Amino acid sequence: MSAADEHLVPEPLTLAEARRLFAPFDKEPAIAVAVSGGPDSTALLWLAAQWRGSRTSGPSLLSLTVDHGLRGESAGEAKAVQDFAGRLAVPHRILRWNGPKPATGIQEAARDARYALLAEAAREAGATCVMTAHTLDDQAETVLLRLLRGSGPAGLQAMAPISAYPGASDLLLARPFLEVSKARLIATLRHAGIPFAEDPSNRDPRHTRPRLRALMPTLAKEGLTAARLAVLSKRLQRAESALRLCVAQASEQVSLAPWGEGHRIAFDRQRFARLPEEIACRLLGQAIAHVGDEGPVELGKLETMFDALALHAMEKPDVAFRRTLAGAVVTLKRSELVVERAPPRRTPAKRPAERGISALTTPGNDPLGRSGNR
Repeated sequence: MSAADEHLVPEPLTLAEARRLFAPFDKEPAIAVAVSGGPDSTALLWLAAQWRGSRTSGPSLLSLTVDHGLRGESAGEAKAVQDFAGRLAVPHRILRWNGPKPATGIQEAARDARYALLAEAAREAGATCVMTAHTLDDQAETVLLRLLRGSGPAGLQAMAPISAYPGASDLLLARPFLEVSKARLIATLRHAGIPFAEDPSNRDPRHTRPRLRALMPTLAKEGLTAARLAVLSKRLQRAESALRLCVAQASEQVSLAPWGEGHRIAFDRQRFARLPEEIACRLLGQAIAHVGDEGPVELGKLETMFDALALHAMEKPDVAFRRTLAGAVVTLKRSELVVERAPPRRTPAKRPAERGISALTTPGNDPLGRSGNR
């Protein structure tokens, strides 16, 4: 899509398109649909109900709304969603985020609470899938946000259409609208005469995403449209799949023993040195994450250690190298590169914030980007 194309009048989504978007989930026993009352999630609930109503069989639907209690209007908006779901004959629950709220990082804390509440309610209803209304525009903003945070290729994959639910491997997180623009969802609601709410925090310049959102029209004029950012994300997803395979193969080639559950991993020094830099760096990061106990390995710190390791091996090949990172000790010996659990500190190290950009892609990649953001 060109920048000029984005100025065309958006067309509402058709039932045929909805069937295609929801088709990957028709074998699920039940789907929990997260609905805030905004245009994106309201369109999600509307189209999901139309899709399910057009079928003789398929998953049951449950609409869930989280009332964070951060705005006076939130209770009324949640009730409006409940009424709308009732008109669609979709069962609905309002979930409330109770307890004290943090003075800083409120959006991140609210997001974490929301995902936890949705997971609990989904399980109680027998749902295997939680569906959210992230759009093409959200995907583009995520790519930009991760660029600002210094992410590498894994982080720039941004969001996947289907992934493991954060912190709940028994659930799927589904985002069927990642290739659909917000404008088309709004057009769909207007065509159907369906009202929706607007959360003012989505325009609050105190938060990063609204500031990026305000920049998007300017970037689009230069050709950097939401669609092109989303294409970048898809290309990186393909590249990451290939890199994960390469790292797994490299691990088998250079590891001196299976990793297992122990606190020590050893690589053959010469074989490790012959690996391509990107593969070697990722493999080192995975080993540190496997044996360390201080949370995700930050990409910048991993790269600094990897560069120091390579320089040391070249300039001082007969001198041992030893450094600590993320609760692991990396030691370069005469014939081995060893990664071991670091001895306990006198005072426990503070774990990195959940939203930090980590360094590597692992099989347990978190869909929100808390692990695997390289």
